[in-house]
Amino acid sequence: MVTAQRAVLPLRVFLVVLFGVLVMLQTFSLPGQFAYMAQESPEHAYLRWPLTAVSVFWVLCVQVVIVCTWKLLTLVRDDRIFSEASLRWVDLIVWAIAAAWVVLVGVFLLVGFNADDPGGPLVLFLIVVGVAVFGLLMVVMRALLRQATVLRTDMEAVI
Repeated sequence: MVTAQRAVLPLRVFLVVLFGVLVMLQTFSLPGQFAYMAQESPEHAYLRWPLTAVSVFWVLCVQVVIVCTWKLLTLVRDDRIFSEASLRWVDLIVWAIAAAWVVLVGVFLLVGFNADDPGGPLVLFLIVVGVAVFGLLMVVMRALLRQATVLRTDMEAVI
């Protein structure tokens, strides 16, 4: 547990940096990129706002995961990770991944049915599968956390 304690501070630093970059991406870069796309390709201008909304939503989902990870790190630091409180944060991570995945599947289907070239849909398919694997891995990790929480509670009752 000492090694985990030493990893909390550097991980938090990286989470703050990542969150800050995502806020800049969400507020400046993505809207600006899609405005530029609409200006340069007027035939695709109708995609400006849907693409902006979807990409900002995905960034929001990542931000939710970052905030939940921060809260879980607080529980690790306080040696309370094996508690019911941690399960709520992991549930929120799973729901954020699920929401992002559902929107991603919608984008994949929309692009897939309208694509002339199989490259884009193939890349989107790989991303869909990757996000699904990550989400299912979080479900398994949640089940393991639940088991460890029950075992710790049982051990504390015995001791």
